[in-house]
Amino acid sequence: MEISQHIHNELLRVHVIPNASRNHVIEEHTQLKVYIKAVPDKNKANSELVRFFKKEFGLRVTIKSGLKSRDKVLKVLEG
Repeated sequence: MEISQHIHNELLRVHVIPNASRNHVIEEHTQLKVYIKAVPDKNKANSELVRFFKKEFGLRVTIKSGLKSRDKVLKVLEG
């Protein structure tokens, strides 16, 4: 999957599904759905989301908005 086509002005919109059987990303109707194994408790799913993007795509990201929502906007950092 070419993740760069979903990045606009250093921002990436994703829909996160926590408590999944494995970490993976699918593209559905031009939206990225990110399945994360961690539970949505005490920031565990958010932390795993950031680690997953670094490991899977080599992207350093922070969560710009949606800390307590499944719909999130990630800011892609340089380096």
